[in-house]
Amino acid sequence: MIQVSHLFKSFDDKEVLKDINATFKNGQINLIIGQSGSGKTVLMKNIVGLLTPTKGQILYDDRDFVSMPKKEKILLRREMGMIFQSAALFDSLTVLENVMFPLDMFSDLSRDERVKRAQLCLERVNLKGTDKKLPAELSGGMQKRVAIARAIVLQPRYLFCDEPNSGLDPKTSIVIDELIQGITHEDQITTIVNTHDMNSVMGIGENITFICEGRAEWQGSNKEIMDATNKPLQDFIFSSDILRQAKIAYDEQKITRK
Repeated sequence: MIQVSHLFKSFDDKEVLKDINATFKNGQINLIIGQSGSGKTVLMKNIVGLLTPTKGQILYDDRDFVSMPKKEKILLRREMGMIFQSAALFDSLTVLENVMFPLDMFSDLSRDERVKRAQLCLERVNLKGTDKKLPAELSGGMQKRVAIARAIVLQPRYLFCDEPNSGLDPKTSIVIDELIQGITHEDQITTIVNTHDMNSVMGIGENITFICEGRAEWQGSNKEIMDATNKPLQDFIFSSDILRQAKIAYDEQKITRK
């Protein structure tokens, strides 16, 4: 579990995060949602250590990431897996070499063991047989699946996904969501996904934190979000015609059940 407590982040005189309090649960899909510029990306960068908070705590299973010594931070980062928005694969490396890269850097396994582990992760994301291909030979969705395989190859306790469905069609986005969900539940990982994709919110959002103007305005599940009374959250959720119609249908069903 990851807990953020009274977190502030300023850049010069501009306060971007304002007293954020949030809990990200183990074995669940934890989503950070909000408009562009709301502070959700800055929040994730603070959680993974790419930025340092102005003040506040970030607790990884009761370990304060902000105040811990540098050597401990390095060890903790080895417990993290990261899926970047652009997949961020190495163009000159094969698929297998991309997945093996964290093992080459941080593990003491033999080469045969590293190859076996990487192939196992590729099979897990349904990419068996793609070992020798280069990233340019793969579709966008397949590249994201390679990125997922690379992110889990070190068997992380914490998985971070920055807009994993960016640039993908709806069908492929569902595949990526289901892979992340399956890995999270099977391995009991604390997974945090930064997204504005409402299909992901409604499909896999077990624990959702809504950020608005640098504040954590609401936290709950996708089963609770439709009934949320927070005005900024409602404006964010029902900004599209499709979701407005879904809300109307949902409210009508509630009235009928009564």
